[in-house]
Amino acid sequence: MSKDIRIKKGLDIKLVGEAEKTTENAIVSNFYSVQPEDFHSIIPKLVSKEGSHVKAGETLFYNKDNESMKFVSPVSGKISEVKRGERRRILAIKITADKEQTYLDHGKFNLDSDAETIKTHLLESGCWTFIKQRPYDVIAKPDSEPKGIFISGYASAPLAADLDYVLAGKEAELQAAVNVLSKLTSGDVHVSVGKSSNSPLSNLENITLHKVSGPHPSGNVGTLINKVDPVNKGETVWTINAQDLVIIGELLLTGKFNAERIVALAGSSVQKPRYFKTKIGSEVATMIYDNGVEKDGNDRIISGNVLTGKRVAPDGYLDYYSNVLTVIPEGDDYEFFGWNKPVFDKISPSRALTFSWLTPKKKYDLDTNTNGEHRAFVITGSYEEVFPLDIYPLQILKACMYKDLDEMEVLGMYEVAPEDFALTEFICVSKQPHQKIIREGLDVMLQEIG
Repeated sequence: MSKDIRIKKGLDIKLVGEAEKTTENAIVSNFYSVQPEDFHSIIPKLVSKEGSHVKAGETLFYNKDNESMKFVSPVSGKISEVKRGERRRILAIKITADKEQTYLDHGKFNLDSDAETIKTHLLESGCWTFIKQRPYDVIAKPDSEPKGIFISGYASAPLAADLDYVLAGKEAELQAAVNVLSKLTSGDVHVSVGKSSNSPLSNLENITLHKVSGPHPSGNVGTLINKVDPVNKGETVWTINAQDLVIIGELLLTGKFNAERIVALAGSSVQKPRYFKTKIGSEVATMIYDNGVEKDGNDRIISGNVLTGKRVAPDGYLDYYSNVLTVIPEGDDYEFFGWNKPVFDKISPSRALTFSWLTPKKKYDLDTNTNGEHRAFVITGSYEEVFPLDIYPLQILKACMYKDLDEMEVLGMYEVAPEDFALTEFICVSKQPHQKIIREGLDVMLQEIG
């Protein structure tokens, strides 16, 4: 029996360019890239050298602080470049893919194994990287035991991939992953789905099902954690993206690390928004330029959704955790007297600023323009209208800025992640980078406490 969670605070941002539910194979990418910056707080130690050949699922580097934590190649091929930055920091590992893919065989796994055997297998195979923890929103520490594991099977972010669609037909892999993960916690595996959805996650065993409804961020895993079992000092919970369960499940059932992703190509700059079957770290050009996106156009390409995604160059790569690629117009133009005119083509939770409240079902063609400059915090009370967590958003942001660890702890910093503040950043009249502030605050706590 499911438990219902209804979110009242939030904001649905309806945008033009939602992906049509048809899936095609993306053009096979010649090059793939794994970027250590996708794995926050990890210090990589290279195993596979430039010029060497790797199989799909073979180790590229490991975590300096925990050598058992391996990071593997999404494809087989030759390591053509190890891109480095200041102080020889590894920025990216570029792989020239083989025409015929070969996989490292990790062996079919016994699903009845104990927790320690499961951890060892997931660490060695590279699948541990899909398991994150709160506090700190980093890859989970293998020597800890979470009080619960949380999986969101409902994506409420603007233009997000429809998880009911991309997970269809993957019930066996999902069940295998859940069966194994349930042995790693003394608590429950909590899974959320849309209240009226027909999700493949709904009928899984060994889970506690929650049906969520309401505006974004009802689909965020942070909202699920806050409403079901908030994280207090000394406690840990783990989170996993729903589509990553498929990769874990397939590894357990077949022994192969199959980095396949179904990615939604969306956004108003895309003429034919739809889904593509590709792999982690593939070139974004293999998906965008056959769909009406102009090569010399003034567009922003985002790996992820428009609220939390990462900007990538036209010759860039899909990041490790994203299952949506968004292309929207670049907002680098100046609107003369834009502040002094009635606004009908922008969205805002305030009736004083725009008239979007008159057309709640309208879809908007927004660009990246912030419509203002960075300034000191203005106390308006608007953050609380779109922030459903039982936390004071303005106060916790300020505590992060002046690095008061005690105040951050009391205000609930242990359970938040940057994505939980994406909406408050979107509506912020002060144009403050909320997600960056929270990430830096979490890093301070991780360094001083974690």
